[in-house]
Amino acid sequence: MQHHPLNPLPKGPVDSDVDLRIDGRQRRTHDSVLLTVIAVGGAIGATGRYLVGLAWPGPLSTLLINIVGCGLIGILMVLVTDVLTQQRLVRPFLGTGVLGGFTTFSTYALDIQQLVTRGHAGQALLYLAATIVGALLAVRTTVTATRALISWRSR
Repeated sequence: MQHHPLNPLPKGPVDSDVDLRIDGRQRRTHDSVLLTVIAVGGAIGATGRYLVGLAWPGPLSTLLINIVGCGLIGILMVLVTDVLTQQRLVRPFLGTGVLGGFTTFSTYALDIQQLVTRGHAGQALLYLAATIVGALLAVRTTVTATRALISWRSR
């Protein structure tokens, strides 16, 4: 990546998971380690999702997978920002990899399409809204609970 005056380097905090530059140089070794960690985590998460889908096929399992995954992402984000701040590979492995592989937007969209195609537009709309509301509530609830637990334990 070359620095260009029309494409300046970002100012302020830089996400170590995304920005591969240190002092204008690319971190090639970080590239391969980071991608390996994400790939291994993604394989674990996708396998977990597949197994849940086999045990309980259908939109309900996808709804639960996405809500549980979002709740776990809420916990993870508090931990990596407040507790495990020096563990640079935890978020890419667990967040992008495991939980990114576990949760699924594509199956959610396919479930909605299949419900509509089969003449169940009302169920599709309910499923669409329940997933969005459930995922947002899961994140908010787990972030709040995790922060409260950390605060309580640090007293």
